Amino acid sequence: MILSALLLGLLLPARGGVADVLDVVRTAAIVLLFFLYGARLATGDVWAGLRNWRLQGSMLASTYVAFPVLGLLVQLLPDAVLASELKTGLLYLALLPSTVQSSVVFTSIARGNVAGAITGATISNVVGIVLTPLLVAVLMVRTAAVSGSNITGILLQLLLPFALGQLVQRWIGPWLRARPQLTRVTDRSTLVLVAYTSVSEATVSGAWSHVTWVALVALVVVCAAMLAAMLALTWSGGRWLALERGDRIALLMCGSKKSLATGLPMAAVLFDPVLAASVALPVIAFHQLQLATCAVLARRLAAQVE
Repeated sequence: MILSALLLGLLLPARGGVADVLDVVRTAAIVLLFFLYGARLATGDVWAGLRNWRLQGSMLASTYVAFPVLGLLVQLLPDAVLASELKTGLLYLALLPSTVQSSVVFTSIARGNVAGAITGATISNVVGIVLTPLLVAVLMVRTAAVSGSNITGILLQLLLPFALGQLVQRWIGPWLRARPQLTRVTDRSTLVLVAYTSVSEATVSGAWSHVTWVALVALVVVCAAMLAAMLALTWSGGRWLALERGDRIALLMCGSKKSLATGLPMAAVLFDPVLAASVALPVIAFHQLQLATCAVLARRLAAQVE
């Protein structure tokens, strides 16, 4: 669906009044998405998972320390190897929280600590609501990504809906958690909408003129190198921390991933439309790569246990 939305945005971009209406709909969808994030998250589950501080601390360090350092190293690549806009997108990717659904699913397939993965991925996303915009403001200042209007957008479209969701989660949280199909539809429809509008706005503005097949191949290669580095770091780091095998698997699956579900909507708030589209491309490429790679790893780890 995301790839179809990208293709549609290239071939049939929205213009004029249609684009204005879609912009309003996108904003409303992002507000609803982050409200549901807050409303379906049981606060008590997060506090219970914090007891395993070595696992949770290593997950956060992987996501918000090691990954950003890797993203900064990518900025040293010459523009002849990778376009500056794509390098900016990879830095933004490195600042995102971990995934939730795929991290937990792959941890379960690999016979890892599922409870630890759920808690770690959830905490990563809660922290990311605040920490990712702050890291963007500090590390991506040269892109002029965060202005006064962007900060207002973060507060009104991300933090405020999330906080309101947490306030009412004791009443509607159980109902939402019993109906995962509702939040799944909201997640996916928002992703598709953000992907289409971002690419559409970039197409209208001519932002894709510099993106060639060579640039796309280079992007995939760099994404693969980043993923390989984080997989190696989290697996060897788990051994160095003397974590149990189940915890090492949870660290491997959660610490090496980045969230498309959070990344695309947040990019639509943080960045100007043209930059948001360039930023979205590395996030989508890395997302597809991490799913394919970790699916293979999960099956191999499960086979070792069996």
